[in-house]
Amino acid sequence: MTDRSALAAFLRTRREALQPEEVGLPRGRRRRTAGLRREEVASLCDMSVDYYRRLEQPRGPRPSEQMLAALARGLRLSLEERDHLFRLGGHAVPRRVRGEDHVDPGMMRILDRLEDTPALVMDHLGRTLRQTRPAVALLGDTTVYTGPARSAHYRWFTDPASRLIRPRSEHAEQSRLMVADLHEAYTRDGGDSRVAELVDALIDKSPEFAGLWQQRPVLGPSCAPQRFLHPQLGMLELHCQTLVDPAQAQRLVVYTATPGTASDTNVRLLSLLPDSLSQDGVVRGH
Repeated sequence: MTDRSALAAFLRTRREALQPEEVGLPRGRRRRTAGLRREEVASLCDMSVDYYRRLEQPRGPRPSEQMLAALARGLRLSLEERDHLFRLGGHAVPRRVRGEDHVDPGMMRILDRLEDTPALVMDHLGRTLRQTRPAVALLGDTTVYTGPARSAHYRWFTDPASRLIRPRSEHAEQSRLMVADLHEAYTRDGGDSRVAELVDALIDKSPEFAGLWQQRPVLGPSCAPQRFLHPQLGMLELHCQTLVDPAQAQRLVVYTATPGTASDTNVRLLSLLPDSLSQDGVVRGH
């Protein structure tokens, strides 16, 4: 059963405690509200302002699990706070599993400060959890997939269109790196895991993957520059930096270019491209 009064109070306290700078928003000179405004929270949670306002009043409907998950992300809640939110909303607490979709608040705070940089949060299955707008312009919106196709590894070996973003001469090496990444996760998680399910699906779908899997490739200690073929900006040579959160098996992947290069100039243009020009793509998240 939903405790609407307690839910409203909890949302309000978390909204008032969250500062604009923490979510990449300008404070402005005329801000009188403690913390964030309701419309700002609604935007962060991808819901209407009216819906969020009714939740805080409280006179809104019982929020669905999807809405509660969106609120947890938008308000940058910890896992413990997210679980409490679900209880207040009258739903069972989500089972905690490795690589779940809830992005760590620390990761989110860093991502919020990278609004002009291609960056994304991925889990150990290669599933994109959040992207900055430049990352969407570079790679396409990789959060829209469902089922096994949520995994960049799965798309790389089963969907030829996912390879268009990479020069053909580098496909073989990219395939090896993808398999090595999954081998590392499989070794860590074992044969009774979601990684194992993904591996079994890929062995069944892709002879290329099956052959490479038998070779047991291992990732190197560094991430070499990577080249991307963008339909409007041409070839981009980018460096990949990765921050790993061991507790949740998530990684923040950031792409930068050497200052003063043509790639650096073009990366700055990604933020200016309309969403309609974004392309589908794949990223190696390690």
